Amino acid sequence: MSPEAECHAAILLIAHGSRSEAANAELRELARSLQEREPTAAVEIAYLELAEPTIPQGVAACLKHRPRQVRLLPYFLSAGVHVTRDLEDHRARFQEERPDVDFVLCPPIGLHPLMLDILQDRLHAAQTPNLSQTESPGDTGQNEYD
Repeated sequence: MSPEAECHAAILLIAHGSRSEAANAELRELARSLQEREPTAAVEIAYLELAEPTIPQGVAACLKHRPRQVRLLPYFLSAGVHVTRDLEDHRARFQEERPDVDFVLCPPIGLHPLMLDILQDRLHAAQTPNLSQTESPGDTGQNEYD
């Protein structure tokens, strides 16, 4: 969707962020796929920390589309501190700064019924119980947040 086009809603897909470019690239790919499924919404990305665009930069990109609503969509598994405090603080600040736009914080992935399917898929994809042998080719063994 072009930045000049007005849209009813913009979606800001938010991940934690990583020093690993490969980890950050996954969010960009996910956003492209989400844009295909939500063609009437503008889809932008942001990272909570460690990478750019930051959440304020992501919101600025959303606002270029002149939406009536910005949905902050956390790509987080649970409603931990980052979602319940950090993202809610951002949402409240954006709402105060732009009362003409409705800012909505969507729930995290959480215990969605399809999570069990994903977990089973990952479980059965493992070739061996030795996790060190099932690392992906680009895995350095470091935590993705390092």
